[in-house]
Amino acid sequence: MEDYNAFVGLDVHKDSISVAIADAGRDGEIRMYGTIHNTPDAVSRLMRKLVQRHGKIEVTYEAGPCGYGIYRQLAEMGIVCRIVAPSHTPKRPGERVKNDTRDALMLARLLRAGELTFVWVPDATHEAMRDLVRARQVASQDVRAARALIQMFLLKHGLRCKSKAWCLRYRKWLTSLPLEHAAQKFALQSYINRLDQAEARKAEIEGQMVHLIPGWTLAPVVHALQVFKGIGMVIAATLAAEIGDFSRFASPRQLMAYLGLVPSEYSSGGKQRPGGITKAGNKIARVMLVEAAWSYKWPPKVGVLLMLKRENYSQALKDIGWKAQVRLNQRFRRLEGRGKRSTVAAAAVARELVGFIWATAISAMPKAA
Repeated sequence: MEDYNAFVGLDVHKDSISVAIADAGRDGEIRMYGTIHNTPDAVSRLMRKLVQRHGKIEVTYEAGPCGYGIYRQLAEMGIVCRIVAPSHTPKRPGERVKNDTRDALMLARLLRAGELTFVWVPDATHEAMRDLVRARQVASQDVRAARALIQMFLLKHGLRCKSKAWCLRYRKWLTSLPLEHAAQKFALQSYINRLDQAEARKAEIEGQMVHLIPGWTLAPVVHALQVFKGIGMVIAATLAAEIGDFSRFASPRQLMAYLGLVPSEYSSGGKQRPGGITKAGNKIARVMLVEAAWSYKWPPKVGVLLMLKRENYSQALKDIGWKAQVRLNQRFRRLEGRGKRSTVAAAAVARELVGFIWATAISAMPKAA
């Protein structure tokens, strides 16, 4: 463990940064340094002063909407900086007073005590790909919202179609509804226009993903993960972007816990009370995994689409994909046979799928990453 002479806590906001310092040692002084403007020049001046005064320092601040700009600036200056996961920051029970000064002092104190949990910081390219993946997620939510508005409109007016929702026949049926008033026709068309725009944005983002993934360092991981049934380009890219460096997890169990797919527990004394999954960690990746897990409800099969997709894969990867199909389908059927709800079975299968994904991603990770 490295020795530092001072530990600096930053409470970062859009326009200001509150700064607190904890001197090294168990009984070292913890004091408020002051508040500076949130600009690169102000941060540089502050760090030069602190390094000149204390020598070797360690800096921390909580992850938030301000991003990783300060972290990258301090890294270029040769200063150790760590970003804290806010959800894992220890808090005293019953504490009801919160302000910038207290937050900065708390970060400095906990950093010195070694009680903080830090997040993995992506490089600039990885962060850009993650932004694109999350933009696609937002576009997908817009599509679902637009479809829900149309369905509510139809329900209110008692209109039903026997065709499968959102197929071509269904779309044609929407354009020929016998609405009595012109205002109703205009309202429905506005909802349809909103849906068309949302679907166009979603398709445009997915096209950009296809175009940009080959130049990404994690492109081999995205390619390898698509060997599994239920995982296409979008889900593979989302998992790679949200999880990042798979090698930072020493085992699949750690990755399962990070994704919130492990069972919760509330036990005391001789009473054991297991619960549902924790739903901690990255929600976007967890949702994608559960979505992929539903495909294992049906018997193992290499259909035409999966066969064409796997043409450029090695035989070893094909064998792993087939092994996952057989095992996870058996797991799904076994859980449903024991009376478990399908949603519970899908979550359990998603957790087991993480083990296959972790092993495949580790073998596909670039050596320099």
